[in-house]
Amino acid sequence: MEDDIYEAEVATPNRDANLLNGLAAMTIAFSIGFLMMSVLFNDSVTTLAKGVEDDVGVRVEIWERGSLDYITDDTNGYVLEFGEYSTLETENEWNSTHVFVEYELPLEEGGAAPNGVISLAYWRPNVPDGVTVPVIAEFGPYFQEPSVQTPTIEVPGSWLGEMIIDQLLPHGYAFAQVSVTGTGRSNHCMDLMGTAEQLGNDAAVSWLGSQEWSNGNVAMIGKSYDGSTPWQAAMFGNEHLKTIVPISGLIGVKELMWKNGSSEARAPIMHNGVYGSYGFDGDEEDYGNMCPDYVIGPGTGVSAYLLGSEQFGDYWAERYFLDRVLDNYGGSVYLIQGMHDWNVDPHMAVPTINTLIDHGIEAKGLFGQWDHDYPDRPIQLDERSALGGRGGEAFPEMVRFDWMQDLLEWFDWYLKGIGKQPRLVIEIQSNQGSWRIEDRYPAADTTEVLMTLGGDLQRISGGANVLPDASTGPVYESEPLESRMHLQGMPRLHVQVSTTTVGGQLYALLEDCDGANCIHVGHAIMDLRYHEGGDDLSSTWAPIVGTITARMEFFALDAEIEAGHTIRLTLLSTGEDYLPASTSSIVTIQEGEGSTLQLDTFDPNTKLYWNPPVCTHEVCVD
Repeated sequence: MEDDIYEAEVATPNRDANLLNGLAAMTIAFSIGFLMMSVLFNDSVTTLAKGVEDDVGVRVEIWERGSLDYITDDTNGYVLEFGEYSTLETENEWNSTHVFVEYELPLEEGGAAPNGVISLAYWRPNVPDGVTVPVIAEFGPYFQEPSVQTPTIEVPGSWLGEMIIDQLLPHGYAFAQVSVTGTGRSNHCMDLMGTAEQLGNDAAVSWLGSQEWSNGNVAMIGKSYDGSTPWQAAMFGNEHLKTIVPISGLIGVKELMWKNGSSEARAPIMHNGVYGSYGFDGDEEDYGNMCPDYVIGPGTGVSAYLLGSEQFGDYWAERYFLDRVLDNYGGSVYLIQGMHDWNVDPHMAVPTINTLIDHGIEAKGLFGQWDHDYPDRPIQLDERSALGGRGGEAFPEMVRFDWMQDLLEWFDWYLKGIGKQPRLVIEIQSNQGSWRIEDRYPAADTTEVLMTLGGDLQRISGGANVLPDASTGPVYESEPLESRMHLQGMPRLHVQVSTTTVGGQLYALLEDCDGANCIHVGHAIMDLRYHEGGDDLSSTWAPIVGTITARMEFFALDAEIEAGHTIRLTLLSTGEDYLPASTSSIVTIQEGEGSTLQLDTFDPNTKLYWNPPVCTHEVCVD
C-alpha cells in the first residue's frame, strides 16, 4: 500500500486565526492560558511531568509552536534541538546490525510452519556502557523487495527510517526495520496481515524489548501497510509494546476495501494480485511460501463482492484487529490520518479515535487534509493535493514541520517517562486550511442540521431513478446559506428507496457550490443489501419488497462552507474507485420527510484555533 495502496473572512477561524479568537470575552475571571484549557478540557489543566522539563529540551503547547524556530524550508521536518549521540558504528557502511528472530508457527499455517523466521535490522545510538535505550520500529513488507527499490533491509528506508535515525536516534533511541512474513529475508508466505504475520510481529517486538541494550520499551510506527502492523502487534498485549503510531493504517483488511458492503475495484484481488509476488524470488526456499490463505484469499474476495459477506471460513475475521486491541492492549496510540486519503480512507481513524478514548486507551489524533502521506513532506503534499476539494485549498497549511518534534515528545513520555505527557487531543484541519483542537472526533458538542430531499434540498436535475450504469441520478441543491457553516464528522443520508431486485447500490456526492463552481466536500456509498448500515447484511438473496430506508454514512470530513454558497447532493449508482453493485438494480428515490441529509455543525467561537509553523519550502511559496 506504500505505492499500491491522494481565503476565509477575518471575523471567523481561518489560516490566519488568532490563538485567542472566540475566547477573549471569557477572560474576566481567569488568566487567558487557564481559561483556554478550562473551555477545552473541563478545567483539567495538569502538569504531568516525571522529570524536569528543562532536562528534556524545548517543550511548548501545541498552539505556541508556530512562533518557534523550526526548520521549514527542507523536504521533511526536524526536531528543535539535535541530540547528543551519534550512531553506533557496525561492520557495514550503514551502521546497522542484521538478525533473524525465530518463532513458532502453528502447523495449520502451512508453508514454513512450525519454523518461523523474521528478518530485522537495527541501529543503536552510541551511549555510555550500561545505558539502555528504547526502540522505535517499523514493520512492513517493503524492505529488500525489488518492486520498492530497497536493496537490503540493512539500509534505512528513505520514506521514514532515514528521518528517525537522523532526528530521533541522537536523542537516545534505537531504530529497527522488520520484514513481515514472506517478504525480504523473512520466511513463510506473504500472509497479508493474517495469523502468521501477526505472530511474527509479536515475536519481533519481544526480541527488541528483551535485548540487553534495550530498556524494554518498544514503539511501532509506519504508514499504510507499515501503519497496519502496529495494530496487529497491539492485539497481543505484549508488555514491551508501549505505544503505536499508525499513519493511514488498517484496523482490518476488509475494512480497507469495503464500505457498507460496497467493494473497491482492488478488493477481489488484494491478496494474490497486489501482494502475491512478495517473497517469491525463484530460489529453493520458495516452497516455504505456499500457504492455505494463498488459495482462500482470492476466492474470499470474490465471494464477498458477489454474495455480500464472508461465506467460507474466517479469512476476514482473522484480519480484523481493533476488537483485540481494545481487549488486550495497555499502551498508547498516536493516530495519524489524511482526510483526503484515496488509499486508506479516513474511516480507519474516525470514529476509531473515539472508540479508543471510550475504552480508556490514551490516544491522540492528527488529522490533516492530505492524501496518503506523512504530515511533514511539502513536495509530496503539494503533488497530491488538488483544488476542487481534494486538499488543495488546505495547502500549504497542511504541512506540519513540527511533526518530528511532536514525535520526540511523544516517545520521550511513553518510552522514557520524561518530559510532559502530550495533550491527548485531536488536531483537526478543515478543508480550508484552519487547524483547531477537539477533545473527541467527531466532537460531542455538534448541532444536527437536517435537510429534506424535495424540501430543503430541491431536485435541480435528473429523475427519481438511479441507473445501475452510474450514468444518471437525481441532483439536489439547497438555497444559498445565510451564514458560514462549519461541518465535521460523518454526515448521514437516510434515504427511502425502492429497487427492482435484491439490492442495487447508492453513491452520494456532497459538494460546496458557488454558482457553477463546486468542490468536493464528502462522499458515501452503500450496497443496499446493507441498507440498515454497518457490516451485517440486511437481506441476502430475498427480493427487497416495497420501500426501504438506506442509512448511509459519509466518510469523515471537516469543511467550511461560505455564506451565499449552496450545498449540492448528487446520487449515482457508484463513484470514486468503487465497483458497480454485483446486484445491479434501478434504485428509485422517494422524496419527502423520510429522506434526509443530516449534517453535524459546530460553533467555531467555542474552539481553539492556532497556526502551525509556516512552510517556507519553495513549493509552498511559489
